Amino acid sequence: MSNKSKIFVNFMDRALRGLEWLGNLLPHPVTLFGMFAVGTILLSGIGAYFEWSVTDPRDESKLISVVSLLDSEGLRKISTGLVKNFTDFAPLGTVLVAMLGVGLAEHSGLISAAIRSLVFGVPRSLVTVAVVFAGVMSNTASEIGYVVLVPLGAAVYYSLGRHPLAGLAAAYAGVSGGYSANLLLGTVDPLLAGITTRAANLYASSEYEVSAACNWYFMMASTFVVTAAGAWVSLGLVEPRLGKYDPAQSDGTLDEKPTLSRVTELEKKGLWATAGLFLGMCLVLAYLCWPTDETTSETLKSLPWFGALGITLPGKNGPVFLEGVVTIIFVAFLGLGIVYGAIVGTVRSDKDIIQSMTKSMTSMGSYVVLVFFAAQFIEFFKLSNLGAIVAVLGADGIIAMNLDNASVFVLFILLCTTVNLMMGSASAKWAFMAPIFVPMLMRIGYSPEITQCAYRIGDSCSNVISPTMSYFGMIFLIAVRYDRRFGMGSMISLMFPYTFVFLIVWTAFFYVWVFAFQLPIGPNAPITYPAL
Repeated sequence: MSNKSKIFVNFMDRALRGLEWLGNLLPHPVTLFGMFAVGTILLSGIGAYFEWSVTDPRDESKLISVVSLLDSEGLRKISTGLVKNFTDFAPLGTVLVAMLGVGLAEHSGLISAAIRSLVFGVPRSLVTVAVVFAGVMSNTASEIGYVVLVPLGAAVYYSLGRHPLAGLAAAYAGVSGGYSANLLLGTVDPLLAGITTRAANLYASSEYEVSAACNWYFMMASTFVVTAAGAWVSLGLVEPRLGKYDPAQSDGTLDEKPTLSRVTELEKKGLWATAGLFLGMCLVLAYLCWPTDETTSETLKSLPWFGALGITLPGKNGPVFLEGVVTIIFVAFLGLGIVYGAIVGTVRSDKDIIQSMTKSMTSMGSYVVLVFFAAQFIEFFKLSNLGAIVAVLGADGIIAMNLDNASVFVLFILLCTTVNLMMGSASAKWAFMAPIFVPMLMRIGYSPEITQCAYRIGDSCSNVISPTMSYFGMIFLIAVRYDRRFGMGSMISLMFPYTFVFLIVWTAFFYVWVFAFQLPIGPNAPITYPAL
């Protein structure tokens, strides 16, 4: 490592230790979310009293005003919505249902055997790269990365005798920090494209349609940039800071020592059987998901359940992957766990299956408590319109600078990154920001496709440090399992280097790709737009 690199690493280490110390002065996350919820209620009352409002970018004849949660209507929404806010919190059902299947696979020994097989079959120098890359690729399948890959990353590192939080951080950085990078299209692509299309038509003289694949080329290339940056941060900054792991730091649910024994012949037999079952599941899934359109023969359409999941080909603003991915995770892990357990002797009856599921649910108690308070805060913040107003005010600030060149994208990406700390949903933020920035940048000659591309960079980079990101609480509690002293400051200082480096590297790559080499960002996606 060069002297300049050592100076940078030392500076980052001191800064992160200070950030961790300050962050750990904060109360427990459950208490913190409860305070956020109460604070949002009080702030909404103040904002409504002083009539805080901004012009709605979607319809300039309307205003977005702060909605008080302290008046009679607000109190009614709070009292009647408390249970619904909790039960409708999307990650809650996703995590609990998926963990029923994953828990069986874990307690049957399947995950342990698979990890040990990976550990002894892959060069250790490539494990970090593989974990980050798998995280980036997992976002095609929606929540699977958060539910499966992040805890798996920690478990892989633990099995290697490395610090498990380094594995968790690497996986989380890939899954969430690299959310928009992928070699394939995902569920978010058509959502964003639909919003961008509507925003573009506020300015375009004729109907302007933005394809779901409009950022595909750039996001494919970004996959390797994010993977390289994530691996560098993991190996050069995060893991050295964590040092050697002591299993005594855990909450008591882990083995005293990492399991590094080689896979036995019986376990190999079980793994081969589950591999065959997994291949069969993939073939069945392909049969159920096969795209059907006017070119599909009537014979195929008449087959029972052919294309039953209704997946359509990318290009239009329809779904491009599995909306029922949670069900698939549950069924797949359940089936694989049962088959593996039956072969190696860890699953002998239905009682073993039920006991394994019960154990996995027992470990989720802390998560359920945290989700209750987090769900209230996020819902109150949305009802009050505070997040939307902040987004519009930030956009107005950039517009006031009257920038008419490519430098506007730096401020735009920074704004998206900042707003992401307060509004977790990528599509919800874009619904407010697109009507402002898409027409604004079209006026100075930039296409809707390039604006959406820049937005996705800013939206992804701060996911890993945003408390409003739906899975933030789940990741935090996984970390606590390995370090019972882990606090909010620890979480932020662990993941902040990824946000910092991703923001710099990805933005620089955006400028090189788009403005230096003027490469296409997607099929039929122009970079410039002729000003009217």
